[in-house]
Amino acid sequence: MITKNQIKAITALHLKKNRDAASLFIAEGIKTVEEILKTKPEIIEAVYASDVFVHHQTALLLESGVNYTMINEADLKRISMQVNPNHVLAICKHFELEPELNLKANLALYLDDLRDPGNMGTILRLADWFGVKTVFCSPESVDLYNNKVIQACMGAFLRVKPIYLPLETVLEQYGFTTIYGAVLNETEIYTASLKPGLLVIGNEANGISDAYLKLINHPISIPSHPQSGTESLNAAMATGILCSEFFRQLRAIK
Repeated sequence: MITKNQIKAITALHLKKNRDAASLFIAEGIKTVEEILKTKPEIIEAVYASDVFVHHQTALLLESGVNYTMINEADLKRISMQVNPNHVLAICKHFELEPELNLKANLALYLDDLRDPGNMGTILRLADWFGVKTVFCSPESVDLYNNKVIQACMGAFLRVKPIYLPLETVLEQYGFTTIYGAVLNETEIYTASLKPGLLVIGNEANGISDAYLKLINHPISIPSHPQSGTESLNAAMATGILCSEFFRQLRAIK
C-alpha cells in the first residue's frame, strides 16, 4: 500500500526543479520499466505496480532485487504523469554513462535548443537504432528526465545519454573538425560524401541559431519532391533521414 507521504514525494518529481534537487526521475509503462529492470536495476529506488504487472513479472522483480509496492489503479493515477497509466511506475536515480572514447571515428549529434520532449525522445531512440552513442545538447534543450522524453525514447536513455554543453565547448573539448548542419537549400545529403563528424540539428521553429551556423563547415539538406508544398520537416523526422544516410555511408567505409 502506498502512503500519503509517498504520493506527495512522487508527485513532487513531476517538476524539473524537484527532480534536479533529488537527482531522481520517473519512468512509466511496462516496456520501459521492464527494460530498466533487465539492464540497469541499480538505478531504481522503488517500483509501484499493479497486481497484473507483479503477477507477470514476479521473477524479474525478485531477480533485480528492487523494492516494489503493489498499488491499485486509483493510486497509480494519483502518482502518474500519464492520462492512462500503464500498470507500473518506477522512481529512478540520475546516472552517468561512460562517454564514447573515439568520437572522431563516428557520427555524433548536437541538438541546438531542442524544446519538444517528444522530439528529444524520438531522436535518442533514432540515435540508439543507428549506433550514434553520443548526443550533445545546448543547455537550453529539453531535460532528459522529462517524463515525455523518457516515454518517447523507449529505453534508449539507458544507452544514449545527452551531454548538455554549448557548441563552442563541445568543439573545444572534443576536437571535432567536421561539423555538419541540417539546413535548407544546401548540399543534398544523398550527393554528399559523408565522413565521421558532428551533426547539428536546429530548434523546431527557428532552425540552427545564427551563432552556431557560423561554426558549421559542412551544411547539408534533405531534398524534397519538386511538387512538395511542405516547408520543412519535423526535427526528429529530419534526424532520422540524415542518420540513416550517415549510417549507410559510414558503414560502407569501415
